[in-house]
Amino acid sequence: MNMGVRLATHSDSSVLVEFNAAMAMETEQLELDRERLRKGIEALLSDTSKGLYYVIETDGTIVGQLMITYEWSDWRNGNFWWIQSVFVRPEFRKQGYFGALFRYIEAVARSRGDVCGLRLYVEKENNCAKKTYESLGMRHSHYELMEICYIS
Repeated sequence: MNMGVRLATHSDSSVLVEFNAAMAMETEQLELDRERLRKGIEALLSDTSKGLYYVIETDGTIVGQLMITYEWSDWRNGNFWWIQSVFVRPEFRKQGYFGALFRYIEAVARSRGDVCGLRLYVEKENNCAKKTYESLGMRHSHYELMEICYIS
């Protein structure tokens, strides 16, 4: 298995759109507006202050992704990196691709000096994902997520 992790580029946007649409349908049975999604991905790829996409490839084919966004912590004088938009093609799951992608991101975060931790949110019933995240060292926090969403 020949894996490689890299920052996503504009040339990857069609794959990122495909993966995000598939993830939304798989996890929330939500059909995303593809044009809005494409514009959102392009906005992030054009402005790293919004976040970063990383992809994992095998033999030149992108098989997984995750997005990093930032949350400033005044308590810690550093950024939490929020892991979002996690997706691995179904035929590549349970083969170590997400673990390799996560470990790469964790190493980058630790090396920077301005990242105080990693966070993510996960669907309450997604026990498989929870076990994966726990196996990589993540733990449940004492916070619960609350939101008001203006655009679905």
